Amino acid sequence: MWQAIKVWGFRKYYRFTSKRGWKGHLDTPDWAALEIPGAAGPLGARMYAGNSQPDKPLIVYFHGGGWVIGDLDTHTHFCQYLNKKSGCSVISVDYRLAPEHPFPAAPDDCMAATRWIAAHIGDFGPSNHRIVLAGDSAGANLATITCLQAETELRDQIAAEILLYPATDHYTTEYPSYIEKATGQALTTKVMIFFWDTYLGATTASSPQAARAFPIRSDKIASLPPTFLVTAESDPLRDEGRAYGDKLVQAGVALQCHHYDTAAHGFACSEGPNKNFVDMLDELLVWLGRLD
Repeated sequence: MWQAIKVWGFRKYYRFTSKRGWKGHLDTPDWAALEIPGAAGPLGARMYAGNSQPDKPLIVYFHGGGWVIGDLDTHTHFCQYLNKKSGCSVISVDYRLAPEHPFPAAPDDCMAATRWIAAHIGDFGPSNHRIVLAGDSAGANLATITCLQAETELRDQIAAEILLYPATDHYTTEYPSYIEKATGQALTTKVMIFFWDTYLGATTASSPQAARAFPIRSDKIASLPPTFLVTAESDPLRDEGRAYGDKLVQAGVALQCHHYDTAAHGFACSEGPNKNFVDMLDELLVWLGRLD
């Protein structure tokens, strides 16, 4: 009962703060509802194509929220803004959340959704028929896991990945940022531990079944596409994000990494278009323009 109340409170608060951060910065949300086959049934999704251009890739976006909170509403303003500024069609996917649906429900849904979107890409808004997988925090974790699991034909269709302050490893690895940035921002170490424990459920972090949840431990990192990686200083996930970037470089993956010294976890999607967000988006748009 206590866990259910805590999850309900987190979800309500996340919706409120996301809406507050973007208030007054966008017109009425402009999107079309979609239903996409998931691993265990249909998934809700939203298509943002108001400013789409045919020479741009389609961005498939997985929202953050620790695999426990977050939904299409918490990220609708960010996705609309991304479409407006980049010219890329954006599909935001609403995967199943824990504790109702613990690991591996979320990565199974994201994999199934990506396969289906890739197979029907001509049915959506204008694009060059290539995909960029993207996400923030837990969603970035799911985006890169999907890239790592993609079969050859699908992987060839994935042009790149965008990872905003990703979760890449379990908290038991004891990265310094889990101590240095334990408090002082919305995502605290205590909250992140709660997210991991809720998400994994009965699956222990050391079990072979859980290995898929930690992309930094994958032996397929060299297969990843060009990557745009963002880390924030005030973030318990800061050091595992940087460590993941190092592994990508060591594996020969084309990486563009940006660290924001005055930003906290969530700045790109939940705080509205502040200076760090604008700087990040400018860098992202240049990078997207250079993709082959």
